[in-house]
This record gives sequence, C-alpha cells and structure tokens, in this order.
Amino acid sequence: MDIKLKKYSHLLTTKIVVFIVMILCFTGIIKAFVDVEIVNDGDFGIVFEEDYFHSSEYVRESDAIIGQLTRLLTEYKSEEHIVNGGSISEDEVRSEEETLYSDFQVNSKNFNPNLSEKENYDKFKTEYADKISLARDRLIKNDLREFHSIVQNLEEIEDPLYYGSDGVNVYTNRTQIEKEQYKTYPSYLVFDGYKREIYPKEIEENEHFYQINERIEELDPESQVVYVAFTKEFLTSKMNEWKNQKEVIKTSFYQFLAFLSGFILTFLYLVLVIGRKSFTDKEVKLNPIDKLYIDVKLVLLMCLMALWAGLVDSVNIENMDALVFPITIPIAAAGFALVLSVVRHIKNKTFFTHTLIYRLIHLIVTFVRNVYDSGSVGVKTVLLVIGYPLLVAATFFIFPVTLGIAAWFAYKRVKSFTAIQEGVARIKDGDIQHSIDVGGKGEFAKLASNINSITDGLKKAVNSELKSERLKTELITNVSHDIRTPLTSIITYVDLLKKEKDPSKVEQYIEVLDQKSKRLKVLTDDLFDAAKASSGNIPVQFERIDIISLITQGLGEVNDKIEHLDLAFKFSHPKDKVYVQADGKLLWRSIENVLSNIFKYTLKGSRVYIDIEVLENEILLTFKNISAYELNISADELMERFKRGDESRSSNGSGLGLSIAKSLIEIQKGEFSIQVDGDLFKSMIYLPKYKNSLE
Repeated sequence: MDIKLKKYSHLLTTKIVVFIVMILCFTGIIKAFVDVEIVNDGDFGIVFEEDYFHSSEYVRESDAIIGQLTRLLTEYKSEEHIVNGGSISEDEVRSEEETLYSDFQVNSKNFNPNLSEKENYDKFKTEYADKISLARDRLIKNDLREFHSIVQNLEEIEDPLYYGSDGVNVYTNRTQIEKEQYKTYPSYLVFDGYKREIYPKEIEENEHFYQINERIEELDPESQVVYVAFTKEFLTSKMNEWKNQKEVIKTSFYQFLAFLSGFILTFLYLVLVIGRKSFTDKEVKLNPIDKLYIDVKLVLLMCLMALWAGLVDSVNIENMDALVFPITIPIAAAGFALVLSVVRHIKNKTFFTHTLIYRLIHLIVTFVRNVYDSGSVGVKTVLLVIGYPLLVAATFFIFPVTLGIAAWFAYKRVKSFTAIQEGVARIKDGDIQHSIDVGGKGEFAKLASNINSITDGLKKAVNSELKSERLKTELITNVSHDIRTPLTSIITYVDLLKKEKDPSKVEQYIEVLDQKSKRLKVLTDDLFDAAKASSGNIPVQFERIDIISLITQGLGEVNDKIEHLDLAFKFSHPKDKVYVQADGKLLWRSIENVLSNIFKYTLKGSRVYIDIEVLENEILLTFKNISAYELNISADELMERFKRGDESRSSNGSGLGLSIAKSLIEIQKGEFSIQVDGDLFKSMIYLPKYKNSLE
C-alpha cells in the first residue's frame, strides 16, 4: 500500500512540474508571437523571404502608393469632377432614394396604397426633392473629404517616386513625367497601357505581387498610366531595415519553435496521464473542477481569452515585453486547467452527457416522456396537440420536413389501428390462433399486446378444457378398469364360496377375496387422496424440517423393501444440516409416494440416487432410478392421473402416486417435476428454505 502511495505521490508531483513547464512554454510562445506581430510590427513569414524584393514589405510600400493613385484616377479624377457628381455611382444614389422612399411610405400623408408604385414614386420625387438633393450633396462631400485625404497622403511621400495620369489629371511628387526617367532608378514599376515593365524581374516572383496586379487591373489601359520608382538611398535604407528586422524575427522564430516543441510534448504527456493515479490505471479519476459542466467551461475559456486580449490591448507597446508574462501566466494556468478537465471528460466518455444543455434537454425529454407514459390517452393527445405547433414554430424553416414526419406518424398510427381492428374481427370470428402485430411502442402496441394476451389465455383455457375432457374420459376408463377387475373377482369368488363345500378351497377363496378387497380399498383410498390433494383443501402446518434427517429416517423404515429388491441407495447431501419450510406429514407422504413409485417400477439390483442441493432460496431434492420397464411415454403423460410406465397395466400401482405427490408439494409452496432420459427416471422436488435458517 505504501509503494502505491509513493508511486501516486511521485506521479502527482511529476504532473504538477510538467503543468508548470507547459504554462511557461505556452507563455514563451505568446511572448515570441507578441514580439514579432505587435512590438516589431512584422510576421514570421519574413524568415522564409530570400531578399527585400521577395518580401511582403516591398509589396506593401509599392501597393500603398499604387492603390491611392489608382483610386484617384479611376474614381475621383479631380475636385471638379467630384463636385459635378461624377464620382457618385447610380447604386449609391438609388440606395439613398430607397431609404427616403421607405420614410415616405411610413410618414407621408401623400402616400396612397391604392395607387400604383410609379404614381407613388412620382409623388415621392416631388415631395422629397430637397431631401434627395441634400443626400446627393452629402455623398459629394464624403467623396471630397476622401479625395483630399488621399491627395494629402500622397503629397507627404518623398520616396518612392510616383507619377499617375489619365491624360488630364496628373498626380506626382517629382517633376519627371517621362517613363524613361523612372526606368533609370535601381527598382521601378511602370504600367503604361497594356505594357508592364518591372525591375528587377524577381519582383514578379514575389508571392504577394498579386495585390499590385489587382490594383492595376482597375486602370483604363487606353488613357491611365502609373509609374513608381525607388531611389538608391531609399532602397538601401529599406533593405537594411528589412535585414535587421529579419534577424530579430528569426531569433524570435527559433524561440517560438523551441517553446512550441516543449508545449506540445508537455501537453501530450498531461493528456496521456491526466485522470489516472498510475500509468497502469484504466479508471479515470475526476476532480472537483470536473463537476463544472463542459459548456460552462468552454464559456469560461472564451471569457479568459477575451480578458487576455483586453489586458494586452490596454498595454503600451513600450511595456509589452515586461507585462506579457505576468498577464499570460495566471490566465493560461486557469485556461489549461479547464482544458485538461475537458480532456478528463473525453477520456471518461462523458463529454456530451456532462453538458448543461444536455442535462436540460434530458430533463425536459424525461419529464415529457414520464407524463406521456404515465398519462391517459387524453393527456397524450393534449401533449401532441400542444407539442406539434411548438415543433412547427421551432422548425419553421424546414416546415415540409416536419409536415412529412407528422404525416408519416399519423399513417403509422392509422395502420396500427386498422391492424388491431382487423385482428379483433378475426378473433371474434373464432380464429384464436391469430396474433396482432403492430410493432413499435405506444398505446396501440400495448393494446395489441393485451389483446394477444387475451387470445393466449383463451387458447390456454381451450387447451386446458380439452385436456381436462380427455383426462375425464381416461379417468372414467381407467377407474372403471382398475376397480372392475378386483370387484369382478370378488363377485366371482363370492359365488364360488356360496357353492363350495370343501373347507380347503373355501379358505383359498377367502384369501383371494381378502387380497382383492384390499386392492379395491387401495384404489378407492388413492382416488380419494388424489381428489383431496388436487382440491387444495388439506390443512398445511408449516414448520422447520431437517430434510437430511427426514430422508435418513424414512429410508430406515423401508429398509426391508430395499433389501428385498436388492437396491443400492446412494444418498448425497451437504455436511451441515439443511432445513426446509414445509408440513412434515405431507412432505413425508410426498417422498413416500416417490419411493413407492421407485419400488414398483425400478430395476431389481440397480442403484437409486438421492441428492440434496442447496440453492439460493430453495432446496432441491432429486431421486434417480433405472426403470424396469421401457418408458415409452413422455414425462408430462407420466404426471397425469392413472398413467403408469407400463401401458399394459400389468403392475399393481394405481397411477396416482406421482400426481398426489405433485399436488402435496405444490400446496407446500414447492415444485415437483420429473424427467425421463431413456430408462433413467428422475423426480425433482423444490422446497423453500426455512426463513430463519442460518444454513
């Protein structure tokens, strides 16, 4: 136990250390990312850029100028053009008019819904002419404001050099207007008509160059040109800045990779061992934090991320390096504690079942199901009437689907009702073998099952009645045969006795009469006992009976018969005493009948086995013997009254012994059965254990 405790303590310590290392690695990842993206205003892509001409920075410098020139030449052109409304598109004007027309429809008294759309629109144009004009002026002012902002931005640029013209309007930061003058610089972009001249050529290999192409495609190649050139001084300065930034970001990138590797390894380790007390433990152990619902944890995770983003956003860039660790570490620790809790639920296969949404849906569904299952047909109908409109409202966008499901559901119910109706009609007409099958669950399924149960009971009653009639017939036949035989003998010998004068023969006749009268008495007594036992009118006095002692004492009483038939009894029983709850006299009478059956029909010189077996709530008493006659009838038939193993009826038995034993055992709350396997005959008696017995 101490070894297991030490192993668990060691694993727990390891988990804590690895968790701390994981948080530090994660914070290092965030730190490297912040240094690159926020502090140095760059991205990790610079590490993979070959030179400045392949960089995103070169495209960004060029695109900032080309984009503004393109917008001036294609959209605004000049201040006069804007003032005349040339920069306003039809879509913008239409959008403003539609907004005003909506206001006209709601607030104007001149709007008449009985008029046509065109007539109302003409009234709108007249009434709202001033507002339409003001809206148009507002659009012009917005474009003028944007135009002056772009012009001002371009005027502040000294390098790179630029020139843009549409043949009328010119925008440039140099006096050079000739294309060849721009091509004298170490790097240039010339877009004149359909021709594009770019130097150096590797610029076109830049993966970000598509941004410039998208801008140039907006120009009219017939009249609009754009030139951009980088002076040697500006280009050298930008190249040096790019190289310095690349070195700084490369260092951060390597740190990022190192921290990322450490984070992945530690996180995977914790995912592997989390929730287990040892590496071999298969059961997942949940912690108090795991009681929080999964969706609540996910909401908390999003709140933590929002909190981190808000705190970082409020920090000045100058203080960013110093504050990243104190901000990130506590939030990351809380966040990953929630993440690992989710991992424990995934390993425990309770990810979906331990959500608040699932619990609420489960409670609602369970409540509705309980009401539906426990309620009457009226309650269920009310639930359906209320539930279906709610379902339609909740799934209005798929109304045809819900309508189809409802139609299918109704069809199934009508089909079930029709099947029950037809089945009842067939049963009413006498086809009691017919079974109604509607499938599924619900009221109709229960109704069909109940009707089938009635037909099953009816079939059993009919079969029982047929069997009873057959038994009555056999009873009359057998009783007549068994009683008539000794009665005939008595009548015959009485007649002989009347005529006989020889004393020796008279003595023989009297002996025969004595035997036959005793035989007749046995038959009548057995018949009376059988009727009394089957009626259940015999009083039963339950008591604690030692079944082992009862069998042992009983075998001693019939020892003479055992020796006469040369039988070897093998009695197997538990060492401890075994008590049953039964009536001593009735139990012995039952056992005596079984033994009597054995003495009458068992093979001489064979073995008889008696076994006592203790079961959970009852005791099993088993008798096994080999029959002297061929058992050519079934076990069920042998249990019937007046049935004997020898159908020739050559034995002296009445055929009532086993039937009486079965009835007597059953009124003692036990069970009696027999089995036939070839010539092996087995009688089994199940009796309840004595309630207060400690055995």
